[in-house]
Amino acid sequence: MAASEDTQGRDLDFSGLNAVFFNCTLKRSPELSHTAGLAELSAGLMRRHGVTVEIIRPVDHPLATGVYADMTQHGWAEDAWPDLFKKVKKADILVLAGPIWLGDNSSVTKQVIERLYAMSDTLNERGQYVYYGKVGGALVTGNEDGVKHCAMNIPYSLQHIGLTIPPAADAGWIGEVGPGPSYLDEGSGGPENDFTNRNTTFVTWNLLHMARILRQAGGIPAWGNLPELWKKGEHFGLYRNPDHP
Repeated sequence: MAASEDTQGRDLDFSGLNAVFFNCTLKRSPELSHTAGLAELSAGLMRRHGVTVEIIRPVDHPLATGVYADMTQHGWAEDAWPDLFKKVKKADILVLAGPIWLGDNSSVTKQVIERLYAMSDTLNERGQYVYYGKVGGALVTGNEDGVKHCAMNIPYSLQHIGLTIPPAADAGWIGEVGPGPSYLDEGSGGPENDFTNRNTTFVTWNLLHMARILRQAGGIPAWGNLPELWKKGEHFGLYRNPDHP
């Protein structure tokens, strides 16, 4: 595609891609979630261009706390994570969206990151860690300070377990610091905020572009990142062979 075509947005069909949004609100459905409003802005743009999108509220599910794949094997009576992870495993795009509490990510956001981490030693069909070939991003809402603090934690965590993070992979909205209006409250200015809308649009398109690049490339090349080969003694050129200087 020529540069002029690329900047004019002529290739807009992203059919075949799948996205999962975790809305890490503390509010169970059907209670109003302000985070859902911002997540839907991104998800709606994806849907309009052919992406299959699912938005999940972890708080609606019996999600156990812990860092193992299935916490029922560690004393918990119920654990929804194994079923939720099946959705993550099929996804090309993973977005963690959540509110700010006391200047930090919500407890649910942290819990989801911990459960994602619990699966990080499982492998994909190429023998890489399971999140290789997926892209990730963050959306944050609140009416207190902490948007950038929360946002920097999420992409770091996602890339650490193997997801690819595109440019400008986070967006957020923050109202007046203090007990002011939240994103969807009447008169908050949240849905009309140009800065938030621009950043949300950019992160959404960057997620789409990167996900398609990886899909078309067959994922991240496998040489140099296969844990089972490392265990068998293949060190992918890290050590110089003294017999072949």
